[in-house]
Amino acid sequence: MILKFKEKSGAFEYLIAGLGNPGKRYEFTRHNAGFLFVDILSENYNFKVNRLKFHALTGETRIGSHRCLVMKPNTMMNASGVAIKAACDFYKIPPENVIVVFDDISLDVGKMRIRRHGSAGGHNGVKSIIACLGSENFPRIKLGVGQKPNPDFDLADWVLSNFTDAEGKKLRAAVDNACEAIPYILDGNFEAAMSKFNS
Repeated sequence: MILKFKEKSGAFEYLIAGLGNPGKRYEFTRHNAGFLFVDILSENYNFKVNRLKFHALTGETRIGSHRCLVMKPNTMMNASGVAIKAACDFYKIPPENVIVVFDDISLDVGKMRIRRHGSAGGHNGVKSIIACLGSENFPRIKLGVGQKPNPDFDLADWVLSNFTDAEGKKLRAAVDNACEAIPYILDGNFEAAMSKFNS
């Protein structure tokens, strides 16, 4: 007889999710800034995000004293909340321990903002998370991807466009700052994080 063991519920204290769209065609688009963040975070802490679970690619790491589940939802951006809720339900992670990193068109490329909670601000991925969790009370890091070049430019076309080389360097600097900010957020030092990293 083969015994099957389930993972222990509550094994993770925090969930860190970078938002984006799965697939090669979206890899370097503005909407995938959150996925890029996860890639750099995993390099910095030497772990892989390659296990398909909860409708997402997942990995795990320890940052300071905190055990974290890290994910890239595999659901397409507009249904990001489905993956996040599935993981939160399984591990009993409360919304305030879910850190979401995503693109923001209201910020210039290279800028970032840390917020303790708030509305979706028109971002469909965040709307999905709020709807699925039934709460706006989760920390988030917004990565600037720049405004549309003109008001008539289609928003979907803009967020699915690629960064220029110059923009890519600026974005990388913001992503590096976001990775540096994560330990502050995990320790609950929001004021210090916002003071040091918001730009």
